[in-house]
Amino acid sequence: MKQALVGLAGSIAVLMAAPVLARQDVLTGKNAFGDWQADAPGTMRHIRPADIPAADGASARAAASRIADRPANAVPKSMPGFTVETLATGLDGVRVLRTAPNGDIFATLSNDGRVVVIRPQPSGKATVSTYADKLDDPYGMAFHPPGPEPKWLYVAQPGSVVRYAYRNGDQKASGSPQTVVARLPTGGHWTRDIAFSPDGKTLYVAVGSNGNVGQNMGERPSDLAAHEKTHGVGAAWGPEEGRASVLAFDPDGKNRRPYANGIRNCSGLTVQPGTATLWCATNERDMLGDDVPPDYVTSVKEGGFYGWPWYYIGKNEDARPAGGARPDLAGKVRVPEVLVQSHSAPLGVAFNPGGQFPDEWKGDAFVTLHGSWNRARRTGYKVVRLPFKDGKPTGEYQDFVTGFGLNDGEVWGRPVGVTFAKDGAMLFSEDANGTVYRVTYKR
Repeated sequence: MKQALVGLAGSIAVLMAAPVLARQDVLTGKNAFGDWQADAPGTMRHIRPADIPAADGASARAAASRIADRPANAVPKSMPGFTVETLATGLDGVRVLRTAPNGDIFATLSNDGRVVVIRPQPSGKATVSTYADKLDDPYGMAFHPPGPEPKWLYVAQPGSVVRYAYRNGDQKASGSPQTVVARLPTGGHWTRDIAFSPDGKTLYVAVGSNGNVGQNMGERPSDLAAHEKTHGVGAAWGPEEGRASVLAFDPDGKNRRPYANGIRNCSGLTVQPGTATLWCATNERDMLGDDVPPDYVTSVKEGGFYGWPWYYIGKNEDARPAGGARPDLAGKVRVPEVLVQSHSAPLGVAFNPGGQFPDEWKGDAFVTLHGSWNRARRTGYKVVRLPFKDGKPTGEYQDFVTGFGLNDGEVWGRPVGVTFAKDGAMLFSEDANGTVYRVTYKR
């Protein structure tokens, strides 16, 4: 079995320890918007629905950022008391991270079609080994049943979900994959994330939209009521049928049913610890403006409708979808709990289980922002913290790890996956230079 040794200290950003993290002033209203130059660890923002400006189409004129090699002296920046270390490098196209019950870190390498196991060592090094290969753009992963002794590792691909027999400590698949879910719609958004309900009885699969706002759906079904009876409230049709949705299945892939609709591209899916609440990090639509509509992180309610393609963030109407207006849906749109600056591209989401970060951060969510490609001035390219109080988000988000921008046209890092290790350290991946980082806190 081929393995690579990687050091933990290849890139380190260390800031002076702070026993107490002071409450930050919160940027609100117009002050909550900005670009990469306004980012700094500790900066807190709160975007509310009333803050969303009118659509102006400005993002249609924006150019994509260029991915640059990481400069020799470039290191991620975090808040006082936190250390950011390189855990593994050379992982081309590294995407989603998941922590196995025994502490191994599983990562999908979408570009290579592989799943790898990253195993930290007491010596300060980590081994990287290939668990499975010959996959088609693997992305989301989930262990089943949830708990200390899973029997399967599920892996999502654009058109299917497969599973491998698994026992704690396996670093290589012991057999061929079994197809559990077949014939998922392909094309368009390909990032299929998955999660299991805490009781292990429901497999959730996120399927992003085919296009931006359903311009090619064609004429609406002649009987919308019948369509929604089988596909759920607000379900799209034509090439968007079964998309912009979270689908639910039994663990064996049977009993397919719609769980929630109108979520344009749920790229990060997870269940909040201690609850059965499903959460989703979502990329919203493009070409309405640099600051409209916001991306978001939301709880996902069974039967819920979240707007796409006819509405966004409540009753804000988008007139572009094919098939005409849907005034019947205006009062059914669920408003997400946390709004994130437009075009930030949130991908991964994970909850802090506690054990290493500040005690008051236990239960908070951490989200990776992959970064904008369609905004006049770049935003995203960072990891943010979403404070929770009594199990509910406050609506704010805080810059936690930044520093991946070089100038107005170039970036060297794009955060993607996030998970927490057994010791409470946070791990996140970035796919621009194929790196996984480890973030720790000194009390």
